[in-house]
Amino acid sequence: MLNHKIFGQGDPIVILHGLFGMLDNWQTIAKKLAEEYMVILVDQRDHGKSKHTDEFNYTLLAEDLHLFLEENWIHRCHIIGHSMGGKTAMQFASMHPEMIEKLVVVDIGVKAYAPGHELIFKALMEVPIEKVESRKEVELIISNYIDDAGVRLFLMKNLQRIKEGGFRWKMNLSLLHREYKNIIAEIHSEESIDVDTLFIYGKKSRYIIPSEIESIQDVFPDSQFEALDAGHWIHAEKPDELVGLLKIFLKD
Repeated sequence: MLNHKIFGQGDPIVILHGLFGMLDNWQTIAKKLAEEYMVILVDQRDHGKSKHTDEFNYTLLAEDLHLFLEENWIHRCHIIGHSMGGKTAMQFASMHPEMIEKLVVVDIGVKAYAPGHELIFKALMEVPIEKVESRKEVELIISNYIDDAGVRLFLMKNLQRIKEGGFRWKMNLSLLHREYKNIIAEIHSEESIDVDTLFIYGKKSRYIIPSEIESIQDVFPDSQFEALDAGHWIHAEKPDELVGLLKIFLKD
């Protein structure tokens, strides 16, 4: 079963994090939405405290979610997915549209993306994780490759101290690197996906640009788009504005 946390009561909302992320990244948003809903934060496979596997693609991630919902007797819910989690959500919508009340995709489209995480992978894989003795030592190594302190902090949340001593990565780093082509892959659907969908994107982000909206609507004809003055991590940069959009859309 996928590791998860539940906040609040009411109609269920499931939130799916992005690459290198974990459920805690969305806890602030979850607590705000939990005033009116039951919000379920999920660690996707090979992330956070969920199982490490030897395969990674969106069909598997969507089936993980399907099994999780079935095991928890959730037959219909709202789903919010950010980045990689947005692609999982879109794949799930193509396979199980009857289980989605409303879908929110945050700063990701259906297309295949050019590789863009090479420097992050290099930074993380340069860390001799079995030998380092402190978090400071890890951050110093990562800082040789990544200048942005916010990105370093985000990545360092994956660092876990082991009871026996030393550290490990929460995420399955080697697998994510090996399967990276599947993470940036296009979401395929034989037919249009008729789910009430909201795409929220950052004006400062490269993941959705206005000229691509029409092609996304070819796949999701019942969709609308909202832009916020933010980069890719909208939930961290504009949490109040994001929650406002979510509440309006989910109630509409």
